[in-house]
Amino acid sequence: MITPSQTEYRAFPNEEGRNTRQAQLEVPTLVRVLGIPSGARMLEVGCGRGVALPALDRLCCPRRLVGIDIEEESLTEAAGRLQEEGARAELRCADVRKLPFSDEAFDVVIDFGTLYHIARADAAVTEIARVLVPGGMFVYETKISQFLSHPVRSQGRHLPTFQDHVLRRRRWAVLWASRTKASGPEDGRSGRPDK
Repeated sequence: MITPSQTEYRAFPNEEGRNTRQAQLEVPTLVRVLGIPSGARMLEVGCGRGVALPALDRLCCPRRLVGIDIEEESLTEAAGRLQEEGARAELRCADVRKLPFSDEAFDVVIDFGTLYHIARADAAVTEIARVLVPGGMFVYETKISQFLSHPVRSQGRHLPTFQDHVLRRRRWAVLWASRTKASGPEDGRSGRPDK
């Protein structure tokens, strides 16, 4: 069993109001605004209690949907939520900084703020890039979204810079952003900072 220390990970509080807004408003808007494709192989990192998984299953009809979290108790709640809502997803206890998947296993990776709440987030970004197919999409919350969701806890937390990274800026939509994994040398580094 993985036992995270407080210096490595700060758990999200369980706030029913936030959960309801995420499932009913945030996920549908995110799917539409960022153009998350249907029928993709999808991974949600830090899925917690599985709030977003049923909505992703319903809206995107993924070929494969996987949720990972480092807390087994949260995954137990996620399994109950999936069953209650008739949604299908695989659940795995795993650390986003060491994903138990082969290279290029997913078309889309989604993060609803986990990278803001862990130490060594750069290792997580490297792992996310590894498991994405070339041309695959990484969707994540912006600092604005984190501040609105967790005003006190978001202080001092940030994503690593993406300068000279294989994940290139795709779209920015105020609360969320997406990046695309470069598919080859022609899609690689542009010589300009990319944050």
